[in-house]
Formats: sequence, C-alpha cells, structure tokens
Amino acid sequence: MNTRTGISRLLELNKTHAAAFDAPENTLARRLYRVQHPTEIGVFKCMDGRLHLPVMTNTAIGMMQPWRNLGGKFNLGWPGLLYTVREWVSYGINKGRSCMPIVTYHFSRGDEHRGCKGFNYDTNAAIKFSKELKEQFDRVFGRGPVYAVQIGIETDLEALILHGDNGEIVDLSEISEHSQDDLSKLVSRLYPNMPTIMQADLLPIIIGNIAHIAEIKAENRPIAEAEHQEWVLGIGRGFDWLHEINTALLIGPYDPRLWKTIAVGAGLLLDNINSGRIDPKNGVVLMTSTIYRDPIGSNRNLAEEKTKFLHDFAVEVITAEVPDLLPYLEHFVTTVDMNTRVLDVIE
Repeated sequence: MNTRTGISRLLELNKTHAAAFDAPENTLARRLYRVQHPTEIGVFKCMDGRLHLPVMTNTAIGMMQPWRNLGGKFNLGWPGLLYTVREWVSYGINKGRSCMPIVTYHFSRGDEHRGCKGFNYDTNAAIKFSKELKEQFDRVFGRGPVYAVQIGIETDLEALILHGDNGEIVDLSEISEHSQDDLSKLVSRLYPNMPTIMQADLLPIIIGNIAHIAEIKAENRPIAEAEHQEWVLGIGRGFDWLHEINTALLIGPYDPRLWKTIAVGAGLLLDNINSGRIDPKNGVVLMTSTIYRDPIGSNRNLAEEKTKFLHDFAVEVITAEVPDLLPYLEHFVTTVDMNTRVLDVIE
C-alpha cells in the first residue's frame, strides 16, 4: 500500500474546495443567494456519498445543512439529533427565516443493488420510512415556519422525486420542456399550504436539478460510475466539502445505535475492496471529523476531543465487527473550521 495516499488525496480535495468556498466571488454569491432565498434548508439523507444535494441542484456549498445516517433513518427522539435540529431551527427562527427539512430516500432505476443498502434495497420500505419521518417533523413543529418535504433521489440520473402533500409524485427527470412560471405552478400544486416565500426558495432547487439531470444525460455517464466505489468511511460532521462521486460513506453521530451503523459502513467498504470496485493500494481511509465556528477557546477544543473519541470508537467497532478491514485502513482524525471549510489535522 502507498502510505498515506488516501489521506493525501483528501487533503488535496479539501484544499481545492476550501479555496473555492472562500473565493470572493463565491462568498458574494452565497450572500446574494441568502438574501434572495432566506429559507434555511436541511437535508436528511443516507450515508451514501453519492447523495450530495448542492451538486445535484447547482446550489452553492454552505446553503444546505446535511444530516446523514444509514438509509436516511432518523428519529427526532434521538438526543443527539434532537439537539442539532433544535439548534438549527432556533438559529433560523432567530434570524427571521423559515426552515425546510428535506427528508430523502434513494434508489437506482437501473439496478436495485445500486440502491440503498440501509433498507436492503427495498425502495418501498425507504419511501414509507421517509414519509413517516416527514410526518414526525409535522407533529413536532407543525407546518408553518418549519415545513418538511419528502424527496426521493434516483442515483443513476441524480434526479429528484418530489412527493407532494396531495399525494402527487413528480420525477424531475421526466420534465424537459418547462418555464419558471410552469415550475412555480407545480410547486404551488404540490405544496399548497407551504408559505409563499418557502415555495419561492424551493423553486431554484428544482430548476437546478432539472439542469443537472440534463448534464448527466449529455455526459452519458457509464453505469459503473453509479455503483458504490467509496474508499473513505467518514464519521462525524463537516463533510460538505467532500462531494466527489464515489468517494465517501458518511455517518453522522446521531443514532444511539451508532455501533451498528459504523459496522454496516465498514462492511460496505470491505465489500468494495473484495469485489474489486476499489484498489486498496490507492488508500482506504477511516476519517473522523467534527466542526467548530469559534477558532479560539472551548468550542474548538471540544471538537478535537469529540473527533478523537469518534475515531477510537470506530476502531473498536471495526475491530469487533469487521476486523478484515483493519489492515487496509489509514487513520485520519480532523476538525473543520466552518468559517472556511479548512481541515485541521489532529492525528
């Protein structure tokens, strides 16, 4: 194995994306976007690294708050999840902004085994679960300044599937001819009770995805690229810079059964090696990451302690559940400055 090859690739990716994030023109674009579209967007999704909504919707990095877990399975009763969601909603409301949790599931239209391992490739079960999660948001927050929507992600074309409040389902890959007025009417039809400003802020996400689907179709991307080829198991938060296709399985620290989730992710990584979908000589990485916003004081120090704990915990899980993966792993313990998206290497 080429020592630290995988880590070197991740450092280069972070350097590239952090530079783009901090570029003056992109900083200005984010500020303008926020003024024009003030709704806070949160995305609840699977650990599958292919599911990167900013890329799929041509939305600037930093405009969508991600939550990840195996299969996109969440429960607002989980203490860790409850804290971060409540913090996110409070931040939005204090800023005078509405909040839109986007609850997702994913599948492949070409081969079910390119779909969601978290639901054993059962798309109907994933749809049912995500609908129930959306309804849980409705019970907890109502349907006013916090308005949850259910959206599917088809990974072959990276297309969004909109589930309307009226039961109507719209596959954006089937929309070719459209005007902004037509799509605005579509949003109003699907979500008639959604506040007008939130409808207006959902619209560019839909327009961006339609444009992205057209790009994917024009590229005629090989099906192999739509398969699982991840070589990073990322655990924690602060991975929104890591949106390269087939790079990482990303697990948020929310599920009380985090042991099981890490074991499944490690098993998928080992399967990628054993099946020949990835070459371990290029580097296979166990990476932990936590975030901070205040670079001075306890906020950053606590982030460092948490990422070290997550790494040690993950090693314990893999040693017990997927020991055959251990010889392949490079270990990468980091924090992320959310003001710049720059990685700090702890170990």
